[in-house]
Amino acid sequence: MSRLDSMLRRLTAQRDGLNWAAQQIAELGGDVLDIGLGNGRTYDHLRETVADRRVLVIDRVLQCHPSCVPPDADFLQGEARAMLEQLATSGPSIALAHYDLGFGVKEKDVAEAAALSPAIASVMLSGGIIVSGQPLVGFEELSGPEGIPEGRYLFYRAP
Repeated sequence: MSRLDSMLRRLTAQRDGLNWAAQQIAELGGDVLDIGLGNGRTYDHLRETVADRRVLVIDRVLQCHPSCVPPDADFLQGEARAMLEQLATSGPSIALAHYDLGFGVKEKDVAEAAALSPAIASVMLSGGIIVSGQPLVGFEELSGPEGIPEGRYLFYRAP
């Protein structure tokens, strides 16, 4: 499979997974969290898909497309662990989280996701959904929506 085809499959899985997750949390109050803003595509999709919810964003730097800059109050700039710990001081408030941090080195990305899992858990409402490009630990793994190849994207429910 070409890298282009692989990227298209990943982006389709991401979009379909986020849409599915938004349906899963329809009856659950709370905010949405995008961990890893990047160029802002996912944030832009989330603010349309869950327009009735606050969408918070964590990233080290703000370098997204100008049309995707979150409001200052919703952008938590810094290292993910510190920003998650800061967010957790008000108690669990996140119904849907999207985890998309990475260094581009699979082993390092998997280790970072596992290390951040407890901090992610600390902000999640019970029954909340996490959509992740990397394996997380300490959550109930879900099968997610039909049509997404196993392992392409991962879906979890917070305890």
